[in-house]
Amino acid sequence: MKKITDSESTTPDGVIEKPGEPGGHRTATSADGTSIAYDRTGAGPAVVLVQGAFSTRNDPIMTGIAEALASRYTVYNYDRRGRGDSGDTAPYAVRREIEDLTAVIEAAGGEAMVFGGSSGGALALEAVAAGARITKLAVFEPPYVTAPGHSLPSAGELGALVERGLRGDAVELFLTKGAEMPPEAVAGMKAQPFWAQIEAVAHTLAYEAAVVGAGPVPERLSTVSVPTLVLAGSASSGRMRDAAQAVTERVPDARLEWLEGQAHGQVDPASMGTAVEKFFSG
Repeated sequence: MKKITDSESTTPDGVIEKPGEPGGHRTATSADGTSIAYDRTGAGPAVVLVQGAFSTRNDPIMTGIAEALASRYTVYNYDRRGRGDSGDTAPYAVRREIEDLTAVIEAAGGEAMVFGGSSGGALALEAVAAGARITKLAVFEPPYVTAPGHSLPSAGELGALVERGLRGDAVELFLTKGAEMPPEAVAGMKAQPFWAQIEAVAHTLAYEAAVVGAGPVPERLSTVSVPTLVLAGSASSGRMRDAAQAVTERVPDARLEWLEGQAHGQVDPASMGTAVEKFFSG
């Protein structure tokens, strides 16, 4: 055990802090030994944020939501495995991502309220169904597919492209077939400086596909028994609005709330934070 000097202190979650060194991040250790990086801000009951595809804990939407909640809650904003400052241990399994979230909840004191955006919402729902100690849950548009005959790119398809070194192709497949973006829009993205950052996390797209599955809302989510808020943007695609409605119908103690003018991938974090804060404090 590291000796704590007079210039250091230990936080309630066991992290050693050094005065004058506010930068960096904290870590929790998942069940398989993977190091999961997180930031902690604010004071009050614990809230854990779970991001969706391509994002890290430094994503402006996630940091904006954290800022909106920090006046009332202690917010734990973490990097999912394989991205940011978190580690990644093969082979991947959804169960391991649930264990990652559980490790952060343990660092937060053993139970927490959770917000999950997009595929992060699907992961949070799976965690509750698996018995994670989540007391309240808010999700924004878990991207399930409800239309007959439609499906998302599989984890196998996306993983195979990355293994062949075709990271850009994996991103393009995910965006066009998974996120419903027009091919010409994706072509425009390729010319932007941020495309390299997107390709850098292409290996995690197979993880997203495994979490969400090929299509409809899983039957097992009917076992989710905690109060759940399902958020959806009024300007989102029909698929995303239908998915939000389907999740609300599947989860017993869920209610649906529309965010006027918001859309999948184009949300105002302050408005999102306000809706989540109101639900968590109710």
